[in-house]
Amino acid sequence: MRLRSKLVAAAACVMAVILPLGACSGSQSASRDDGKMIISYYASEPQNPLIPGDTNETGGGHVITMLYAGLVGYDKDGNPVNEVAKSITPHKDNTVFDIVLNDDWTFTDGTPVTAQSFTKAWSYTANATNAQMEASFFAPIKGYDKLQSGNEPSDEQLEGLKVISDYEFTVTLTAPSSTFPVMLGGNAFYPLPESFYADPDAYGSNPVGNGPYKFVSWTHNQDILVERNDSYHGAFPAKNDGIDFVIYTDIDTAYSDVQAGNLDLLDAIPSSSAVTFQYDPTVQAVNNPGSVIQTFTFPSDMPHFGDDEEGHLRRQAVSMAINRDTLCKKILGGTATPATDFLSPVTPGYSTSLQGADVLSYNPDKARELWDEANAINPWDNDTDVLKFSYNADNNAAKSLYEAVAHFISNNLGINATTNPIATFSEFRKEVTDRQLKTPFRTGWQPDYPAADNYLVQLYDSAAADGNGSNDGDYKNPDFDALMDKAAQASSVDEANKYYQQGEELLLKDLPAVPLYYANAAMVSATGVNNVETNWMNMPVLQDVTKDVTKE
Repeated sequence: MRLRSKLVAAAACVMAVILPLGACSGSQSASRDDGKMIISYYASEPQNPLIPGDTNETGGGHVITMLYAGLVGYDKDGNPVNEVAKSITPHKDNTVFDIVLNDDWTFTDGTPVTAQSFTKAWSYTANATNAQMEASFFAPIKGYDKLQSGNEPSDEQLEGLKVISDYEFTVTLTAPSSTFPVMLGGNAFYPLPESFYADPDAYGSNPVGNGPYKFVSWTHNQDILVERNDSYHGAFPAKNDGIDFVIYTDIDTAYSDVQAGNLDLLDAIPSSSAVTFQYDPTVQAVNNPGSVIQTFTFPSDMPHFGDDEEGHLRRQAVSMAINRDTLCKKILGGTATPATDFLSPVTPGYSTSLQGADVLSYNPDKARELWDEANAINPWDNDTDVLKFSYNADNNAAKSLYEAVAHFISNNLGINATTNPIATFSEFRKEVTDRQLKTPFRTGWQPDYPAADNYLVQLYDSAAADGNGSNDGDYKNPDFDALMDKAAQASSVDEANKYYQQGEELLLKDLPAVPLYYANAAMVSATGVNNVETNWMNMPVLQDVTKDVTKE
């Protein structure tokens, strides 16, 4: 997920409509009246309906991961654990996988989870006719290119998926992949019940899952309520009675509600409290190394910053004009670590010594030199040209961060750099998705599964461009794509990571996005809330969180 899982694709974002404090917390208070242990959790309004294959941001991603169980899940350290899958058996060359399901899983509407629950859902998501944002996850499967033509019926099935029986199917890939089984816990690979296909739009407002929780209600711009699914018998059962995803317009208000005991859990820290939250006696604080990377992305067709020599020089100059250490210490209060690559410190393949990583180091003199080289190709007009950074204004931390970024660039490059705040996260993401922005824009990534390809392929491979995935800048480099293909065909994770790192070295030259920092898993909970642990996605393990309801 999407900064979700994910994938935010952007982490720590808040939603659209400004509500009074009572409206923000009233829903979760009402849900406690029956004495149930409902955990209230800070959330943002989802960009899209709650459909797994069309969700690549954290607002919807956090909810979906509670509602569904895939073939595999991940423990808090990122290790895959079989869920619906009884076995996943690769053939010798890792191009064909036999998948056998446990036969006792059901959706919350009582219908069985079968092989077709997966094959039909995957094919629907992969089909360009259905315009699903997670389509690129299925690029390794045979028949994906055909479904991406946009000319196939909406129910056309992926050629590489073959149903053997109600509880067995095979997957044929276009090339060997030793990491394919690890991918299968991502939300794009969740199953869907037959009821989905009758009316996908209606389903997205009232989803039917098979996970540890079941959907109760969605009051837009207020909250999403889920309750424990007692029919779930997988590896990650809920220890509480439900989660109330309470949607806030202002993160400072959310923090105040945690202090007052009106909100149980907040997994983002406002900039106003970044330095003090770990010492605040009114909250319980967590600050652990995490897997979320924060970046800003350049549209590939942005004037002066395109995928050409001038554009690459200017991108490198901008990157080297930014003091990441100061951002992490002064703006983010020590809740982040300066980026040295495109992954994260807890991801296999992470490196602090990639060739070309000096473009992520603060060097104002070199930045000015690179900028002047770009001017020799195509001059920048300081009287008319302005470099703007777009972000969602309903996130106070983003405002402080990008004002600081613009300040560094203005001072060190001697140009006019400023910000372009967009009122809400949902509006901001719509402009990104619709390719309306011609400025660098805030991006980030919360992994779907713990592997380097989830960061690199999903964000920078050509297959994920043009609205087919999370390559929001539409970066396309055939040499990079070829290295990703070689990594997928590698015989081991270590061998694959060598190719992934070579791919990163190309990214460091082209800089389709500029890595800024790795966000720590920083969060606060109200006093009396128990078992708050962070997982490999920088998220709290919501199923394990408990509290004493008698104190309400």
